[in-house]
Amino acid sequence: MATASSMRVLGAFLHKLSHGFPSKCPNSFALQIRRIWAFPPLCMGRRSSKIATRKGAQDAKKAKRYGKIGKEIVSAVKKGGPNPISNTVLAGVLEKAKELDVPKEILERNIKRASEKGQEAFIEKFYEVYGFGGVGMVVEVLTDKINRSVAAVREVVKDCGGKMADPGSIMFKFRRERVVNIKVTDADKDQLLAIALDAGAEDVIEPPVYEDEQDEDRSESYYKVVSSAENYSAILSKLREEAIAFEPDNGFELLPLNTIEVDDEAMDLNKELMSKLLELDDVDAVYSDQK
Repeated sequence: MATASSMRVLGAFLHKLSHGFPSKCPNSFALQIRRIWAFPPLCMGRRSSKIATRKGAQDAKKAKRYGKIGKEIVSAVKKGGPNPISNTVLAGVLEKAKELDVPKEILERNIKRASEKGQEAFIEKFYEVYGFGGVGMVVEVLTDKINRSVAAVREVVKDCGGKMADPGSIMFKFRRERVVNIKVTDADKDQLLAIALDAGAEDVIEPPVYEDEQDEDRSESYYKVVSSAENYSAILSKLREEAIAFEPDNGFELLPLNTIEVDDEAMDLNKELMSKLLELDDVDAVYSDQK
């Protein structure tokens, strides 16, 4: 159980998180000589998707991001206690939560949750799935009951007509990176490239342009700024300085090394499978190499 002293220390730590720590990043960023490549991004829906559907997907992504942080807090507290001064793992999760703009009440709620009787630590797992049209998927899970999570994933995959893959069959097709997502309507392409280079980004991935794409569809497309973990905070700070709206990742994203173009039928089937998987509480993200 958390002691009163530990909770006072935690309160002070969260207060600092809310009001900001002294920045360790310089006010200006030296230009780094890096070549920024543009790769085709991950697309998860039909080309004629409506804005309402995409807005719902973005809200769901935010909820998943907050949920994952909550699980990480529970695990950190279970292993090292609720005092972030002595528990460096918890301190790191709280710092990441600040970076991802997670509300303070979510942090406090999950710290208390860790003290509840019967609550176990969460374990990260990845399940690999064959979709439709040759598409591969990776299901990211953070669960306190592995048997429950794998059974739920298998059931959804079977019901949707997909197939579970052996470990390693799909994962090698992806790379794990820190990513910042920015709407194409919120930043000029050349300005974004300059900012990304200045802040030390590794890639800028442009969204594809489809022949039947409407202006309203384009307005919901995203650039992906890919970064190392070391430069991620610097990129976020630079975007804030330039007043460019962005959506952070949930700690990382899996980006496909190559993408696969499929017909409309396979696209719809993959979209349904991914949507059903994301409805599972244990699932935090689903990654696909579908173009």
